[in-house]
Amino acid sequence: MKITVVGRKCTPRDSFKDRAEKRLKKVEKFFGGEAEAKVTATVEKNEQTVEVTIFHDGMIFRSQERAENMNDALDKCADSLVRQIRKNKTKVGKKLRQAAFDEYEAIDDFEPEDNYNIVRSKEIVLKPQSVEEAILQMNLLDHRFYVFLDSASYKVCVVYARNDGGYGVIIPEVD
Repeated sequence: MKITVVGRKCTPRDSFKDRAEKRLKKVEKFFGGEAEAKVTATVEKNEQTVEVTIFHDGMIFRSQERAENMNDALDKCADSLVRQIRKNKTKVGKKLRQAAFDEYEAIDDFEPEDNYNIVRSKEIVLKPQSVEEAILQMNLLDHRFYVFLDSASYKVCVVYARNDGGYGVIIPEVD
């Protein structure tokens, strides 16, 4: 697995990079050597945030954790990724190395969710609008995300409110 460690508002030490490689070995078992991982460490006032994103065969796995210590946040991220993959193993198992799950079968303490309980379905009208108009509409509706047709590219996009107070845009790309 190719691991890239970057820092925002900080420069991660070599010991953190080594720990990231060691902790992500747990996750690497599921992917083999073909996956790429990006570890982003951010230092804020009272806490530190670590975000781990893994790209493999068109699939993305992501975890973000906060802690007082960067190493603790990294440990939580690695554990969270393993839980995500194990929980969804029946759905993603075909794209991942099936043998990697054997080690975790004995300690599986949850039932996989085979049937999702969809409680509401909603149809929306997509009209062309700019990103700024979509954000305004999302805020007027008091939603956390908003689906719209981008007037510049005519792609179906999503704007969303981030936890840090900013906004994000998801723009689809055909693989």
